[in-house]
Amino acid sequence: VQGKYPMKISEIRGLGVAELQTKNSELAEELFRLKIRHAGGQLESTASLGRLRRDIARIKTVMKEKEAAG
Repeated sequence: VQGKYPMKISEIRGLGVAELQTKNSELAEELFRLKIRHAGGQLESTASLGRLRRDIARIKTVMKEKEAAG
């Protein structure tokens, strides 16, 4: 269920606030599923966990920037 990541910051900045919130919740759900698979020993590449975490952080950063800008 590999998504298209890592996402580029330019892609993220091009999204609207509602899209960012949707994307954030999707990635958080994906991260949860990967963590469950990792705990069960079914995850082949643990690097995907780090990439997802960084994408979530990028999205949250851009959301804060847009919130501060108004």
